[in-house]
Amino acid sequence: MKFDLLANDPQSKARAGEITTDHGTIETPIFMPVGTVASVKGVHQRELKNDINPDIILGNTYHLYLRPQLDILEKAGGLHKFMNWDRNILTDSGGYQVYSLSANRKIKEEGVKFKSHIDGSYHFFSPENVMEIQRTIGADIIMAFDECTPYPCDYRYAKRSMHMTHRWLDRCIAHLEKLPFKYGYSQAFFPIVQGSTYTDLRKQSAEYIANAGAVGNAIGGLSVGEPAEEMYAMTDVVCSILPEDKPRYLMGVGTPINILENIALGVDMFDCVMPTRNARNGMLFTANGTINIKNKKWEADFSPIDEMGITFVDTEYTKAYLRHLFAANEYLGKQIATIHNLGFYMWLVREARKHILAGDFREWKDMMVKNMSQRL
Repeated sequence: MKFDLLANDPQSKARAGEITTDHGTIETPIFMPVGTVASVKGVHQRELKNDINPDIILGNTYHLYLRPQLDILEKAGGLHKFMNWDRNILTDSGGYQVYSLSANRKIKEEGVKFKSHIDGSYHFFSPENVMEIQRTIGADIIMAFDECTPYPCDYRYAKRSMHMTHRWLDRCIAHLEKLPFKYGYSQAFFPIVQGSTYTDLRKQSAEYIANAGAVGNAIGGLSVGEPAEEMYAMTDVVCSILPEDKPRYLMGVGTPINILENIALGVDMFDCVMPTRNARNGMLFTANGTINIKNKKWEADFSPIDEMGITFVDTEYTKAYLRHLFAANEYLGKQIATIHNLGFYMWLVREARKHILAGDFREWKDMMVKNMSQRL
């Protein structure tokens, strides 16, 4: 993997760059649609490619390991071939999913024992076998196995957990050196900064992660319920330490406003279930604010879903029709809303990139944040 930094915004820490892997170029800043179980929910790969058009999507180690299971993925020739996606894929390590199973898991130094949410069977994740699992899944970018701390989190717990994440990182790196690539292309490895919302821990973790010398770095343990101001403060601290010549990935973030504010702090990569999950509940993101399409006010509004026409659904369907689909609990409504939201997220990061390259990102970002704060 190669990263080229192309521009810095003069009024903020925003950057525009290019990541190159064996599956193509990723222009940053980038948003990665979440394809948890080898599918971006409700969207055909054709629509994903032609209409939403991301350079990279995300798969989930925990879910893919449990279903369809590794032997199926290996027989298929890896996740790209299994789901018929020829662009980039990043897999998270499963650390976050294991964290969210708090009632059904036990964390020890060796790793994590957990109970499958599918059939109740017991499984064990360690730094070593998670590296093997991700090799078999075959993503272009793979993540270190870490512990994602909850919010709020007691200082002593956050500190203990952070040091364990660092020890696990060393084990991931040592084990990866013994594992050949599986499908004829290489994989890049990103470690993850932890430390909850404690500045001293975040600094310590960012330094440890920077010293690991990986080709890219991630910031984890944010977007877990903490106020946005704390997220921004921690991101700022970490971005000031992580190396400038490597991409920075803020995991699990967030709203369109969160994304723009974190781009301004120096983040290059994002993923979040919000555009797809909120779409299924009838919430649409637009450049002028959010729309709850279930509201009665849209019942006889025959204007296009979004005048900007970012994807085909925006102008092919009206607000009244989309509201009707939600009222009738028709699947098509969820699909239309999902394509719209993902299209909007992709437009937003690409527009941010244009403004970084043009040198006027800060001004544009401030205007967009104000506009997108509205409820329509």
